[in-house]
Amino acid sequence: MLFVECQGQPYEIGHQHGAAAKTEIDRCIRFYADLFRKNCKQEWPEVRQHAAAFEKTSKEKWPAYHEEMRGIADGSGRHLLDIVAINVRTEINFGMFSDGCTALSWQTEERAYLAQNWDWMDAQKQNLIITKITQAGKPTIVQVTEAGIIGKIGFNSSGVGTLLNAIKARGTDASRMPVHLGLRAALESSSAREAVQKLQSHGMAASAHILISDGAHAVGLEFTKSTFAHCTADGRGRIAHANHFLLAHPGEVDTVWLKDSFVRVKTMTENTDKLGSEPSWEDVSRLFEDEHGFPYAICRQGQDGGSTTLFNMVMDLKAKKGVVRLGRPTQAEETVALEL
Repeated sequence: MLFVECQGQPYEIGHQHGAAAKTEIDRCIRFYADLFRKNCKQEWPEVRQHAAAFEKTSKEKWPAYHEEMRGIADGSGRHLLDIVAINVRTEINFGMFSDGCTALSWQTEERAYLAQNWDWMDAQKQNLIITKITQAGKPTIVQVTEAGIIGKIGFNSSGVGTLLNAIKARGTDASRMPVHLGLRAALESSSAREAVQKLQSHGMAASAHILISDGAHAVGLEFTKSTFAHCTADGRGRIAHANHFLLAHPGEVDTVWLKDSFVRVKTMTENTDKLGSEPSWEDVSRLFEDEHGFPYAICRQGQDGGSTTLFNMVMDLKAKKGVVRLGRPTQAEETVALEL
């Protein structure tokens, strides 16, 4: 995987990202242009129009993120709205093109595990990159992201980590914070509680679940354009989540777009039940190799162009380290160790 190290002011960070990942960003934009054309009959100029409202809001409310996206655009030779569009891909067309994933937080005496399989179209695997971001006055971040997107799945030097599950509830609000900017804001926090407070203060533009954890505390933050709900750890310190709401969201309707989501949460819970109170790194890693219900399993295999597991990431936030396995974890194509 391409590893991009960025540091400095927001524009500089973005420019370094854009210049280093120019090829991957071009492919990422083509991927979403093809997908939007196929699935919602929107050509890229129409997608840009949708992105324009979010560009205006980000410039007014989150100027540092706007500057970083502007730097990515300049560094990669793309129009700013191209970069904004991929950063708000969850919000475009009511989040229709979201990814399906299985996530787990498990707080024990010795460990603070945060782990996920990220599932999406196989064509996007070549556009996954790792970014390390160093900024004055903020924690250093390492994350796996789609090229050109400023926030995704990873952890920081304060021991705060994030995972993402797509949830498809209709509606979006361009005056609120897009999901991927929310992930970045969480990764710039010094604690899980601070991250949750930030996102709730901004309001979120579309529906999703972000599992936020630090070395001592975890929250499964479910949200829509109008609601928030907190999934808390069970008696063994676990939160398992997938692609449907576990809690009530008054006035919002969950389409449960991946019907196997219920099975994956049940399977993850049952498999963790079989482990002791201090599971090893290998124990947690194996949880994401489970193929119960194959091909629509925790370790997913795409059928007829559907999503497949593109990478697995396991983190221990107490140790501030993580391991990324590219591809389905049963057949890892590359393994990358990360530490802060």
